[in-house]
Amino acid sequence: MNNKQLEEQMIENYKREEHMMILVFAQWCINHNLDPAALYHSAYPDQPNNEALQQALALTVSKEEAGEVPDDTLLGVLSLFGNEELAFIVTQEIEKRPRDKWY
Repeated sequence: MNNKQLEEQMIENYKREEHMMILVFAQWCINHNLDPAALYHSAYPDQPNNEALQQALALTVSKEEAGEVPDDTLLGVLSLFGNEELAFIVTQEIEKRPRDKWY
């Protein structure tokens, strides 16, 4: 494999992983009755509609059908891809949840 092919493969792998991150974010939102597009827009108000997010939304399932997406997993994945602004918005949503009285 030459350098050009290796570079193209690395770019494709990154894009595939980025799409998975977006799907994890979208499913987490669905699981918590949140609008993924609205949260994304809160984090990135100057960006137009995110086509990858729209594609991911088509792949989400109802929260009854979905498995749990732990908060830490989502925050870790967002951080891995440098989505600190979105991670901040997600953290704000997590903090809005009622706290359990049993600490």
